Amino acid sequence: MGWLQDTNHSPAVVAFLRRARRALPGDPEFGDPLSVAGVGGPRAAARAADRLLEREVATREVSLGALQVWQALTERVSGKPANPEVTLVFTDLVGFSGWSLAAGDEATLRLLRRVSQVVEPPLLEAGGHIVKRMGDGIMAVFSEPVTAVRAAIAAREAVRGIDVEGFTPRMRVGVHTGRPQRIGADWLGIDVNIAARVMERATRGELVVSAPTLERIPDEDFESLGVTARRLRRQVFAAKQDGVPADLAMYRLRTRRQLPGVEDDDGGTAGA
Repeated sequence: MGWLQDTNHSPAVVAFLRRARRALPGDPEFGDPLSVAGVGGPRAAARAADRLLEREVATREVSLGALQVWQALTERVSGKPANPEVTLVFTDLVGFSGWSLAAGDEATLRLLRRVSQVVEPPLLEAGGHIVKRMGDGIMAVFSEPVTAVRAAIAAREAVRGIDVEGFTPRMRVGVHTGRPQRIGADWLGIDVNIAARVMERATRGELVVSAPTLERIPDEDFESLGVTARRLRRQVFAAKQDGVPADLAMYRLRTRRQLPGVEDDDGGTAGA
């Protein structure tokens, strides 16, 4: 028993098993907080193992290695690629920080609840998955670009009907299509950063999509969205956006159903 105890706590044995895990199928880092977030039997077992098993011991690495293989086989049997192409949607409320500072916590919470009540249903009903809620914003993932854009349009329209103490928020949305890395319940990588930067270009409560998203929407589907696309000019005097390819084109989408005399997303008059 003493020999087993010493072997179990041997740094050399633990290091050997960690190297061996890299030869096994799946994520060799399986067991860290990012990899075990979300649903699924292997992830739930790994969370339990993290609570029960002692750290820096051989038995922990053996257990996580087995769960790592189990998770890899589960994904392989499901037939889903490791990094499928998805469309990312980021939302944010324009002018929220300044308004909330003056309005106070009670009104701010009431606004956020109303926004959540009207924004999330269109996203979920369209098959989107809400990855995270970030104060006054949301990150969601869709399998199809046209579905993501249609849901974003519906969500923005719904926000226009909100009024909390005389404040009607405007929601800006950025949409980008790529192959981010899925780790547990989260999505990480360059394409996630790009999607967030695309949203930042929707400065006045607009809907902006990247060229990869627009290119993947067939003409007939785009026509059914009831919008027009206008390419954004490069910001000559603004600071360069970090994390965005220099040649990435972005497009502002405007609804064609606006009535004459109604302000569009640029603050101008539709039909003028």
